[in-house]
Amino acid sequence: MYFLLILSLKSILGSIIGSSFYNWFQGTTAGIWFQKQVDRFMQHFAEKYDLELAKKDAKFRKQYPLAAARLDKVEECSHPCKELHEFEVYPELIARIEKLEKNKK
Repeated sequence: MYFLLILSLKSILGSIIGSSFYNWFQGTTAGIWFQKQVDRFMQHFAEKYDLELAKKDAKFRKQYPLAAARLDKVEECSHPCKELHEFEVYPELIARIEKLEKNKK
């Protein structure tokens, strides 16, 4: 019985100390380098074995689905599939710019 209690406490304390260490370590130069290496390896691993769960994007979408949906919407609006002159408001915009340029002179 005591063995299980000691094992549980050891596990809990180890995870707390490990988490504290990582929070400090991730801000150091070595920590940043290490995280980049881990990210690069995980990206390679995900592409090699076509694992969607190992990719950061999938993890982000799983943790923050509302934010991911908003980002998708922003990306759709920010990259229209039209040229500038194809927009309905383009003539109004050009007229306004020309009017401002006349007033400036």
